Amino acid sequence: MNGTKTLFDKVWDAHVVETIPDGPQIIYIDKHLIHEVTSPQAFAELESRNLEVFRPKQIVATADHNVPTWDQDKPIRDESSRNQVQQLTENCKKNNIKLYDLGHPYQGIVHIIAPELGITQPGMSIVCGDSHTSTHGAFGSIAFGIGTSQVAQVFASQCLLLNKPKSMRITVNGQLNKNVQPKDVILYIISKVGTDGGTGYFCEYAGNVFEEMSMEGRMTVCNMSIEMGARGGMIAPDETTFNYVKGRKFAPKGEEWEEKLEYWKTLKSDEEAVFDAEFSFDASEIYPMVTYGTNPGMGISISQNIPDPQNDSEEKALKYMGLKAGQALADIKVNYIFIGSCTNARIEDFRSAANYIKGKRKSEHVHALIVPGSQQVAKQIYEEGLDKIFTEAGFQIRQPGCSACLAMNDDKIPEGEYCVSTSNRNFEGRQGQGARTILASPLTAAKVAVEGKISAFEN
Repeated sequence: MNGTKTLFDKVWDAHVVETIPDGPQIIYIDKHLIHEVTSPQAFAELESRNLEVFRPKQIVATADHNVPTWDQDKPIRDESSRNQVQQLTENCKKNNIKLYDLGHPYQGIVHIIAPELGITQPGMSIVCGDSHTSTHGAFGSIAFGIGTSQVAQVFASQCLLLNKPKSMRITVNGQLNKNVQPKDVILYIISKVGTDGGTGYFCEYAGNVFEEMSMEGRMTVCNMSIEMGARGGMIAPDETTFNYVKGRKFAPKGEEWEEKLEYWKTLKSDEEAVFDAEFSFDASEIYPMVTYGTNPGMGISISQNIPDPQNDSEEKALKYMGLKAGQALADIKVNYIFIGSCTNARIEDFRSAANYIKGKRKSEHVHALIVPGSQQVAKQIYEEGLDKIFTEAGFQIRQPGCSACLAMNDDKIPEGEYCVSTSNRNFEGRQGQGARTILASPLTAAKVAVEGKISAFEN
């Protein structure tokens, strides 16, 4: 090595407690986020081994995955959901862990509440029993999903035994086309790199396109890093990051803020830093995107037709989706729209959708669902009058939760139906058995809701 470091090296190396010769490293974890689905088994493992939660103050809990998105003030109807949420409440109480439960003003999707509360900060190591933990990398932290046994490891020791991933940099420079949102940028990248192109890597996003993005946009991009196989994604913190964090509920204050800020400003890749892999793309080649298959890498711009399948798995995907090569996207009858999930349920996402929808009405046959990512986002929707725009256009606004992103709660998409969704995964059955998911940006989803079909934006 030439002594220079990437952003990833800097943050990772700062958390190494011990290195096992020719083996893995012990990494210290600053923040551990937990929810109702992947934590019960980990708590049970701790109890069975007579261990205590080592540092409960560094854990934050919320209920999000399988909670209903209406009548949250009433008992949960679904028995398994009710039990999981109840178990989380008991486990948090027993172990002195802060829980933002249903009804709490800070409750919401775990990857939306931590940033908006100022819990997520640059230079941290953050884990959660959830693949999309990579979201927090938007702040220049190393954030990644872990399995249940690792959740127990962090409970017991606040550390993890890990092999250091390789480093990758994806640079996007230039001027984005009109109506292209951060979601389109990441869908374009995944369509080029592939769903396994990032396997074994931690990816840094660089270039003016990411520098010019809001924090919400950067979170959308980092959120989907996992969809190209990467362990996580990160963006160097800058003035945009610092302005976002400053003054939030759990952000540092006063002297502590000044000290941290000084350190955060050092968190960027050195000029001469060498990456194990590099990709670069031209922003002018990115247009609004949609997926047409059963993995996020099967993406095309909304002005293209369904391409020819390149292999058996793509052929199988088209069969599941009920689509044919050469078919126009406008021929797909879309009856469901979902704007929500940890990818796109922040206030900026709803503002852009409302901006397009204002004064229009949704297509007669479309069921359009708006699910805010947190109670705070919901509050903003009502304070800013976006709720009136949505309801006048025939959209239904729900209460916060993961909702229709995954078939773990009541918000399922019926079999055989197409749903244009702002979520992150379009796997078979992801939104319900036999449901067909088309991933898109909030702006594209809003347009499809109004037109009832997928069509290019007019230039």
